[in-house]
Amino acid sequence: MKILVVSDAWVPQVNGVVRTLQATLREVTRMGHDMRIIGPTSSGFFSFPMPFYAEIMLEFFAHNRLAKILRDFSPDAVHIATEGPLGWAARRVCLREGRNFTTAYHTGFPDYLAKRFPSILAPLIVKEAYAVLQRFHAPSSAVMVATSSVERELKVHHFRNLVRWTRGVDTDLFKPYGKNFTTFEGLPRPILLNVGRVSVEKNLCAFLNLKTTGSKVVIGDGPDLSMLRQLYPNAHFLGAMEGEALAQHYAAADLFVFPSITDTFGLVLLEACAAGLRVAAYPAAGPADIFADESCKAFAVLDVDLQRAVDLALSLPDNPETSRAFAERFSWQASAAQFVQHASAKGTKTT
Repeated sequence: MKILVVSDAWVPQVNGVVRTLQATLREVTRMGHDMRIIGPTSSGFFSFPMPFYAEIMLEFFAHNRLAKILRDFSPDAVHIATEGPLGWAARRVCLREGRNFTTAYHTGFPDYLAKRFPSILAPLIVKEAYAVLQRFHAPSSAVMVATSSVERELKVHHFRNLVRWTRGVDTDLFKPYGKNFTTFEGLPRPILLNVGRVSVEKNLCAFLNLKTTGSKVVIGDGPDLSMLRQLYPNAHFLGAMEGEALAQHYAAADLFVFPSITDTFGLVLLEACAAGLRVAAYPAAGPADIFADESCKAFAVLDVDLQRAVDLALSLPDNPETSRAFAERFSWQASAAQFVQHASAKGTKTT
């Protein structure tokens, strides 16, 4: 089967959507399918970096380019991964040509946008954002969501054709390498780690304001990196990282702290568990879904008070095998199989 994926988020960006698509591409290809991912081009006349977030390239008016790709590749299935300008262009082309397509809800944009406006405007922003997103996904034959919490939330806002698409973790890469790691030499322990985009929606100040002994380490890049480095000179900001270097940093830490309350899943939570870490987080969508199993109480603490979650998590036995065993339940192979199943379902022909 030939599958075309259109995504505003694609390399060289580094985020959960890109990493999910990369893993899916790898596994779907291993299954024998021909999958291609089309991201924004930086050479187009209407392509430019996103204001205040230069790492993200935006491409507008891509209809002709996408229509040509669709004609040349002639895919059996089309999946639109994001609701950005490239995603809207792909949606328009598919509707115009009567092509079936699926979509995915990766990012909680309503909450993301609300954090960028005065609080008095937040309810209106959230309401309007959901209305726009519901319109975007309405013609989709299957709207893929990662967790039950996200599914329930979208149903409240009248989304239809919701199906579950779980996530995975590379347990060959992310594993307990040991604590003896040169980068962390001399840092007081415990080492509290956060990995992800350094931007306002990740709620990093909740992590950086924690009153705790030891060291706080942030791995990732984003528009707030320079500002947070100035505001929190005692924290250690290591920038973007990937591959084995990232995996070793995970394993060498003592606790993974996840302060975000807007993520729809949180791949980094599984990576931290695969590396053998304990976890502290808010009981928001993502962490609450991932750690719903009673057995997770042995290594993960969710609390509306992040300080209390961290203190309790640090008091748990540091047993890497426990969280590692939990992470091994999640495979990219199973995730890719779900994706192919949903993408190949014909659903209702669009008109």
